[in-house]
Amino acid sequence: MTDMVEIRWHGRGGQGVVTAGKLLAETALGTGQYFQAFPDYGPERMGAPIRSYTRLSSRPITIHSQVENPDVVLVLDSTLLGTVSVAEGLKEDGILLVNTGMQPQEVREITGFHTGKVFTVDASHIAIEEMGREITNTPMLGAFARATGLFDTDTLIEQVRHWFGSKVSPEIVEANIRALRRAAEEVVEG
Repeated sequence: MTDMVEIRWHGRGGQGVVTAGKLLAETALGTGQYFQAFPDYGPERMGAPIRSYTRLSSRPITIHSQVENPDVVLVLDSTLLGTVSVAEGLKEDGILLVNTGMQPQEVREITGFHTGKVFTVDASHIAIEEMGREITNTPMLGAFARATGLFDTDTLIEQVRHWFGSKVSPEIVEANIRALRRAAEEVVEG
């Protein structure tokens, strides 16, 4: 890993954007890295656009501000494409990962992000099939692992078991793990 990777998450209230950022940060902690994870929202209602940020580093992090020029942007809700400037500030060699059934080239056209890498995965479809609900944060973590190579899926799976193990039933934990694995396998680069 480079000294620091900055990540910006886009989604809507209630989709688990903040939880996904925290889960990723705790995964970094488990591998001996430093991290920051924090949301950017006020009193928004359920369904309102929100952002969350995660920083991962091999060294202590002394920056305490929003992520303006992320290395990675994850979009959990494709309805934000074209209405929210999700690629704004994304580094030219950055990674854009979107939950959508569209192909990466279509996302490039909508967002105007023509450099770097674009990945898509239909995390909504995967979540519904594996978990029975459209909660896309866990599948997006699987796609993130595959797209960035920062973590392997087994490391994330261990963290999902730890994070959710005491909060939900074993069946729900395993459904999340299936969704994570499947998204890692089905993510498309273009």
